Amino acid sequence: MKLILLGAPGAGKGTQSAILAEKLNIPTISTGNMLRTAIKERTPFGLRAEEYMKAGQLVPDEMVIEMLYVRVAEADCANGYILDGVPRTIAQAESLEQAGIVFDDVISIEISDAEIVTRMSNRRVCERCGASYHLVAVPPKQEGICDKCGGALIRRGDDEPETVQARLNVYHQETEPLKEFYAERGNLSSVENQPTVEETSRAILRILNR
Repeated sequence: MKLILLGAPGAGKGTQSAILAEKLNIPTISTGNMLRTAIKERTPFGLRAEEYMKAGQLVPDEMVIEMLYVRVAEADCANGYILDGVPRTIAQAESLEQAGIVFDDVISIEISDAEIVTRMSNRRVCERCGASYHLVAVPPKQEGICDKCGGALIRRGDDEPETVQARLNVYHQETEPLKEFYAERGNLSSVENQPTVEETSRAILRILNR
């Protein structure tokens, strides 16, 4: 199964991707985590990407697609994968199609901008492995410590309110049109944000008939 999760930054794509990956036994490919790893390691690619991310802007299409092509060719993607954070533009979606990469389902998680801003102020990520947490909805077992690797949990610079709003503006302009793009191809479904993470997961799995 090849699956895309769409939604505004902070809509819960990373959390839902991790749950679905375990249920479906396929890997999640988070371009955001891949980019942050490159930035942390101070690679030439990461340094270029950092300039865009700090400004709340999208990393250019050609950079993201180049990184993605390498990743989906790895052995663990042979039975499918979940994309989190890509495609972010119509151009990226068209590039994937041109490469023969098509998707069984595209799920859009719907949530208001106001709730996004509130939610992201409570979001934390592991500075070591990139695992995502939320202080209210998905807290770590030990405050400030990643359950998976023991790394320190931090609030990313792009989760600051001003940057969040800039990212939302970019999402509405650049990424939200993908809903119409995939609706035209007949594989788009929408899921309203549910009161809990678990209920959102169940709503998605119902769509996938799992």
